[in-house]
Amino acid sequence: MSLRIVVTVKYVPDATGDRHFADDLTVDRDDVDGLLSELDEYAVEQALQISENSDDDVEITVLTVGPEDAKDALRKALSMGADKAIHVEDDDLHGTDAIGTSLVLAKAIEKAGYDLVISGMASTDGTMGVVPALLAERLGVPQVTLLSEVSVEDGTVKGRRDGDAASEQLEASLPAVVSVTDQSGEARYPSFKGIMAAKKKPVQSWDLSDLDIDEDEVGLENAYTTVVSAAERPARTAGTIVKDEGEGGKQLAEFLASQKFV
Repeated sequence: MSLRIVVTVKYVPDATGDRHFADDLTVDRDDVDGLLSELDEYAVEQALQISENSDDDVEITVLTVGPEDAKDALRKALSMGADKAIHVEDDDLHGTDAIGTSLVLAKAIEKAGYDLVISGMASTDGTMGVVPALLAERLGVPQVTLLSEVSVEDGTVKGRRDGDAASEQLEASLPAVVSVTDQSGEARYPSFKGIMAAKKKPVQSWDLSDLDIDEDEVGLENAYTTVVSAAERPARTAGTIVKDEGEGGKQLAEFLASQKFV
């Protein structure tokens, strides 16, 4: 038996960098360093754990849609232990929203072949968290999302979803799409051996024509969602200093009331 796992990952701007919008109100990715989305590292980790705990032959493919530099995210996932990678890159993808991205990912997943798709709970830039559900709909398979624990056995994926008041035990027959949270297990650090091995692992490059997708199905002009306006975050101002001369508590209460905090 063999199990084909596809992990969707995203190359995102470094949250510690100075991020801003370009003239077309898309994120300016040229002015800030990028990296593998931290939440997607948990998805890679869960795929690796499934492989390590399985008696079947497991092949892990990492898939991303993005610019040339997105290969850095793939290399990080490969150095963690994934087997191969697919990079979908096309100039016409610029400005594609989550709905368009789900189309591209679904076409690539179908072309690659899969039994299980694993995603992070959301990307650390857009934080929409809708792509796993959109993928399941496009692929016509069950979705089991927001899992803090996941396993695969006898053609079934099982997992635990933790809520505020209760935990649910969920399962679905393969093929299926799952997403995992940042509570699913700390992602491993790539070893030196893994980093060196990643340089020799295959990375396929596909464009829209390889996936039979027309340019009018993706891109900024064809997006279902768009940014209408954006403004720079205002600079932080100095806080109000209250010297407590016996009335400090009263002044604090008045301040909180004026800000409608109490």
